[in-house]
Amino acid sequence: MNTLKPILLIEDCSKDVELTLAALEDCHVANQVIVLRDGNEAIQYLRKHAGIGGDCSPAVILLDIKMPKLSGIEVLRAIKAEPQLKGLPVVMLTSSCEGPDIAQCYQLGANAYVVKPVECAKFFEMVKDVGRFWAVVNQLPERKKIEEDSREASASGRA
Repeated sequence: MNTLKPILLIEDCSKDVELTLAALEDCHVANQVIVLRDGNEAIQYLRKHAGIGGDCSPAVILLDIKMPKLSGIEVLRAIKAEPQLKGLPVVMLTSSCEGPDIAQCYQLGANAYVVKPVECAKFFEMVKDVGRFWAVVNQLPERKKIEEDSREASASGRA
């Protein structure tokens, strides 16, 4: 049985959440979208549902930078530091076009960095493009292979 993996949207701005959900629906992305509103909530969710043995690894994580409690950069750092989470694809979806933010996100292992357009129509189209690519076009490795690689890395680190 081939079930669709959810899209994890980590975003605190209600307007951006609403536009993102509408854009994904408009381009017929059938994946469930799980919305989390702050960095702490995101890390807790991922550790519970998306780690090794988790039942809900996302097709992609759309991650804002400027959020309460833990910033998107701190969430990205935590994801990429945990062997059972580091293989999850993370797209930084943010209003920050600051060079240091972009560089830091890529250094930490972000898979893409997308700056949110200010105009609603352009934002809508950009989300549709991102959604189509990551939910439909992109091919993820099998979860079993990720788990095996993670166990091997952990075992070799202890030797």
